Amino acid sequence: MSQTKSKNKIGLYFGSFNPIHIGHLAIANSIIENTDITQVWFVVSPQNPLKDQRTLLADHHRLQMVREAIDDNYNFRACDEEFHLPKPSYTSLTLTHISEKYPDKEFCLIMGSDNLCTFEKWRNYDYILSNYKIYVYPRPNYLGCELEKHKNVSMVQAPMMDISSSYIRACIKDGKSIKYIVPDSVVKYIDEMNFYKQ
Repeated sequence: MSQTKSKNKIGLYFGSFNPIHIGHLAIANSIIENTDITQVWFVVSPQNPLKDQRTLLADHHRLQMVREAIDDNYNFRACDEEFHLPKPSYTSLTLTHISEKYPDKEFCLIMGSDNLCTFEKWRNYDYILSNYKIYVYPRPNYLGCELEKHKNVSMVQAPMMDISSSYIRACIKDGKSIKYIVPDSVVKYIDEMNFYKQ
């Protein structure tokens, strides 16, 4: 099924990307292929109130890994907007900020189905739901939830990628190869910087 694309429709894909891996990239590519979104911005989050900060690399290193991973794809862009906003960063505030900064673009939210199930716990979730379209990709063990029937929620075909950044960090710490699950350019950056070995 072909989609009518607006060149100014941007999907915002939030994450720590600690590190970015092929799961992130495959999902972003599926969003481009299966929706009317023309570009995906990888929004690197500086601080997630729900995540342990001890294993989080510095913001600029995670941003650089995203840049390394998407360098050859004009449909993708690395975004550091949250670095310049108050912490902790809340999605509703980031969406408002980016929408005001780029008034000629239409922004949408990309999330996994696991997040959709807990979306009503997010700060200002009703504001997001009323003002932004949400594209939801499948996650393992998702059994459905009421929000997927909302007019602004679209369930998107995408590969079920059960790869986590924490698994990758554990592999590196144990001296195991991460080839094929992390882009070669990112593997090279991690090796050169000696990351995740402690």
